[in-house]
Amino acid sequence: MTTRRLDRVFNPRSVALFGASDRPGTVGNTVARNLLQAGFSGELFFVNPRRPVVEGVQSVADGRELPAGVDLAVVAAPPAAIPEILETAGSKGTEAAVVLTAFPADEAGRSLHAAMMAAVHRHGIRLVGPNCIGILSPHVGLNASFVHRNPLPGRLALVSQSGAILTAILDWATSHEIGFSHLVSVGNMADVDADDLIDYFAADPNCRAILLYLEGIVDAGPFVSAGRAAARIKPVVAIKSARAKAGAQAAHTHTGAMAGSDAVYDAVFERAGILRVTDLGELFDMAETLTHLRPFDGERLAILTNGGGAGILAVDSMEAAGGVLATLSPETQAHLDAALPPTWSHANPVDIIGDSDPGRYRVALEGILGDEGVDAVLVLYCPTSVTKGIDAARAVIEVVEAHRRRSARPKPVLTVWLGSGWVQDARDAFAAAAIPTFDTPRAAVESYRQIVAYARLKRGLLSIPPREATAFPRNRNLVAQIVAKSAASETGFMKWPEAREVLAAYDIPVVRAGLARTPDEAAAVAAGILEGGRMCAMKIVSPQVVHKSDVGGVRLNIASVEEARQAAAAMGEAVRRAVPGAVIDGFMIEEMVERRHGTELIVGLADDPTFGPILLFGAGGTAVEVIADKAIALPPLDRQLALQLMSRTRIIRLLRGYRDVPAANIEEIAATLVKISQLAIDFPEIRELDINPLVADETGVVAIDARMTVRPVSGGARAGIARFAIRPYPEELSESMRLLDGTDVFVRPVRPADAWLYQDFFDRLEPEDIRLRLLSVRRQFTEEFFARFTQVDYAREIAFVAFTPDEQHILGVSRLVLDADAERAEYAVVVRSDLKGKGLGWLLMRKLIDYAKSEEIPELYGHVLKENSNMLQMARELGFRTETDPDDPALVMVRLDLRSCGAGGQSSSV
Repeated sequence: MTTRRLDRVFNPRSVALFGASDRPGTVGNTVARNLLQAGFSGELFFVNPRRPVVEGVQSVADGRELPAGVDLAVVAAPPAAIPEILETAGSKGTEAAVVLTAFPADEAGRSLHAAMMAAVHRHGIRLVGPNCIGILSPHVGLNASFVHRNPLPGRLALVSQSGAILTAILDWATSHEIGFSHLVSVGNMADVDADDLIDYFAADPNCRAILLYLEGIVDAGPFVSAGRAAARIKPVVAIKSARAKAGAQAAHTHTGAMAGSDAVYDAVFERAGILRVTDLGELFDMAETLTHLRPFDGERLAILTNGGGAGILAVDSMEAAGGVLATLSPETQAHLDAALPPTWSHANPVDIIGDSDPGRYRVALEGILGDEGVDAVLVLYCPTSVTKGIDAARAVIEVVEAHRRRSARPKPVLTVWLGSGWVQDARDAFAAAAIPTFDTPRAAVESYRQIVAYARLKRGLLSIPPREATAFPRNRNLVAQIVAKSAASETGFMKWPEAREVLAAYDIPVVRAGLARTPDEAAAVAAGILEGGRMCAMKIVSPQVVHKSDVGGVRLNIASVEEARQAAAAMGEAVRRAVPGAVIDGFMIEEMVERRHGTELIVGLADDPTFGPILLFGAGGTAVEVIADKAIALPPLDRQLALQLMSRTRIIRLLRGYRDVPAANIEEIAATLVKISQLAIDFPEIRELDINPLVADETGVVAIDARMTVRPVSGGARAGIARFAIRPYPEELSESMRLLDGTDVFVRPVRPADAWLYQDFFDRLEPEDIRLRLLSVRRQFTEEFFARFTQVDYAREIAFVAFTPDEQHILGVSRLVLDADAERAEYAVVVRSDLKGKGLGWLLMRKLIDYAKSEEIPELYGHVLKENSNMLQMARELGFRTETDPDDPALVMVRLDLRSCGAGGQSSSV
């Protein structure tokens, strides 16, 4: 995960094409022509061992004849030549390469590929490809590809795992006058991956939005991390092919069977803030919208039309997409009544009737845009003999342009001009005026919905959860013993008695139960439960029996001791007949749960081959796979994320209550999901888990049955955490510490809910301390500002917060942010003004240094104002080198080489 040297790929000063050719129809000739015709202003070199001139350009026979330091090598040579080409280029200082050639899939091809990558790693070359169409940067006139046309410059970046899809999108975009900041065909992604490019384009000011065509994800963690970071800044839209492909089927759980790979991708995109579209048509429509509109807040859409049928179609699409139709204010109604004929619709959609002229469009649109209850407007035109489409379009354009001039945050306007070729002039006019236009109402509404969805996702990424107690009692030692025992077994399958203990150890309510080995023991266990006036249930305990009810392994409503004895004997015989060779470990006798309004749910954990642990929630019971009402999420979960997961199922409507059925205790269900998420983090050996059913009603939840599968994790705790697509909260880094004056402090990594304490912390900083630490004199900050401080991606950054022991007040914060090149990290430390001189800054700095060393980060650096003598003194004592910042003489750059310093820097005292 690094953007190191990618600027050499997309903004090179010089390019060398290896394999340049004069022969028409070859890749080498097409790339040479594209490089010449795109308008690249840097130096261009062609390499061809047999042709001294290619396309009128003097060429060299060998890469060794090139000048030193060519930025980008574009390779269209045969596979056998590529390792030597990159070795030569790297030795002469080339830092980036695009390899268009595909390697054979045989042993010889694999050997050549390995030799190529050895040269790449030896010289630190960033490589795009191999087996790709190439890369294009229209803003610098670079077309290092063999596409058939040059793109228009624009504000969209396209990353595609398919060269054919890239050319199709390019064709469509050019015909619609939509341009790109960059286009990248990533090919086999031997080095540069989609996550690298997302990071690069997220920071590129020329890029307004990122479009992705994906066939698969190689490295889940970096992809999700990059997507989450980018989506906070600009829209990321993805189309993922192979939607129908089934995921890996887990052997022991419903969750594994139900969690197909495409459903997991939905969960991944949702958590990363990436908008998913289903086909190229939707991707094209999103490209149209994102080219002309910035994301906006608000969901209320007004529809203006000269045809009632078209307006109804738009409303139908709105309802299907879950959109919100705006309600016109009385003032807007009065404006429209005065300006329109009495036959107008008097509601939204605003139907101004088929005989509308341009003036009617103009006055209606002005009134709608002035309505504070309207967030966006969709304008429809149906062909009539009264008004030409171009005339109505010009009226709309005039109103929109005037609205943009007088509004600080102009409302978006989308258009649909229905008809065939003769309305193209109107569509061209809209494109020239940067007003998105679509072929159908459905396409326009879907694009509007996607923009609204992005705004919602972005708010979710930056939302501050309530500051509530997140801890719950858990017996990790007991679970560790049970998990170790199951992991050592032949199957790793954990039966209900052990699974029940695990759940209880994590504060998940379970039914009162006991294990019996024989029918007589079953009678004795049942007697204890029946004394309470409750009936019993009995379940077979056997590692060979997964779905108990299918083989006669479940008996309900046992009302007497003798009935329990007879049920155990009969159950044993039935299971032996149904599953010959089954080892029967006994019978689980449980209290029958009688909850009149109980709803059966499933909560599960499965292991995805790409994304690691995933959580499932949905409707449970014996028909769970038939009903298939489920949603999937990535751990870790907090309460808000758990509630969002539940909201994506149909059964949530039942849980909220209906008629005389009270609402279930949704908070307790959410808490159970959070506990299972924590269980998965604490014990990554648990690969599969079903709680089915988890019965929920107004009083809470209770687990009736569960099963787990355990497999060891090689590589220790670090490898276990690495299995998660989203790095969990590093709870193990929390500790109590003591300052020089004896003051006790509690230091832990920051949590999102800590944002509520940040304003109080900043209020206790003197203005001079804010200026010295943050290079700012502001005193008031927005919630979004604090959210960015506390919404930490632990794969990219860490912030250690020093609290009072009760965690009610922040005393100081240290932060480390990994650079995009993944080779160094920037740090910052700020301590409450009344606590200076007590060693807190030193303590927090030491905490950062120790963490950076454990993460094998080579270097820490920071920017300090020259006048901030205390910080500079501390940096020097910790072993930092200091030098004046070359970009700002008022700043000092401080650096610490973590490969050479001792633990905690040069000093070990607080």
